[in-house]
Amino acid sequence: MYAEIVDALEKKGLIWTKNTIITLLSRLVNKGFLKIKKIGRRNQYIANISETQYKTSQTQTLIEKIYDGDAKELVCTLIQGALLSPEEYDELKIYWEEKKNKNE
Repeated sequence: MYAEIVDALEKKGLIWTKNTIITLLSRLVNKGFLKIKKIGRRNQYIANISETQYKTSQTQTLIEKIYDGDAKELVCTLIQGALLSPEEYDELKIYWEEKKNKNE
């Protein structure tokens, strides 16, 4: 498992120490995002939640900490800071309309 993590990080150009990786894994276990399965003397880490659930949780935390729970302020920051292109904005509008129509 450790080697797989190191390989994935290196592919992204990141070099992390073993202690950093172990600390991160421990924190993810403590937060309930991962569970540990012992295989001999090694730990196998298994996701407790999907990637979408994780991203949603982390985004909610970001919105709470930085924007006092106001998601609209996050979107405004993305637009004002040119972090969201006009094309991406249009795609999001289409996505929003499609989602809204499904829920009606």
